Formats: sequence, C-alpha cells, structure tokens
Amino acid sequence: MKYAKFLIIGALFGIVLTKGEVISWYRIYEMFKFQSFHMYGVIGSAVAIGVILMILFKQGIIKSYLGENIRVAPKRKGISRNLIGGTIFGLGWALAGACPGPMFILLGRGAIAISIVILGALLGAFLYHSVKSKIPH
Repeated sequence: MKYAKFLIIGALFGIVLTKGEVISWYRIYEMFKFQSFHMYGVIGSAVAIGVILMILFKQGIIKSYLGENIRVAPKRKGISRNLIGGTIFGLGWALAGACPGPMFILLGRGAIAISIVILGALLGAFLYHSVKSKIPH
C-alpha cells in the first residue's frame, strides 16, 4: 500500500499516453518521416513542462514526496556526448518503434513482440552499468 500512489500515477500516465496516441507505431513512423506535427507537439510540450519544473525545483518551490528539496546536480558542458547519446537513443527508438516508457504500456496492451525490445533495453542498461566507470561522462 505504501507505493499505491505511484502505481496509480503510472496507470494514469499510461492511459494518457495511450489516448494521446503517443504509443502508436504509426505516429512514431510519421514523426521520423517528418509527415506530422503530432509527436513533435507532444515532445515540445513535455520539454516546456520540464523546463518549468526544473526552474521550480531549483527555487525550492517543488519538493520531493518526502518533503525534501530536490537537488539538481550540475552537468558538464559538451555537445559531443549529447549528440552521440541522442543519436543512439533516436536510432533505438526508430528501430523499436517505441521509446522506453511506452514499451511497458505496449506490453500491457498485448503487443507481445515488444518483450524482445524490453529485453534488449534491459541488457543495454546492464551493459552500460558494467562499463560506465570506464567511459567518460
């Protein structure tokens, strides 16, 4: 029961993504072919909300669910690692037809083939964890 609120928020988030057609392979395909603004509008809205929330975090207006201030660690500057990471992420997104969040929604909706993508994502996360101390950040 301690984590019930997180389960409810996750379920509501899944419903919103489903109703907004964000998990639709066709919408993702349209985005990568520059045929529709739909996904760009969703992503742009998420970025705008993220910027606003980061400002509120840094000012101490929004706190964690435990009531603590949320500390945002400073990041090293550099475009090359963001470019490389973003390219790898985008290629995986295009090949899989789904980004990490909606993969589990698709599995819940019965798209069993996405389990292969989830397995690959988990293997990639474990691989990164095993080599992260050896690569520059």
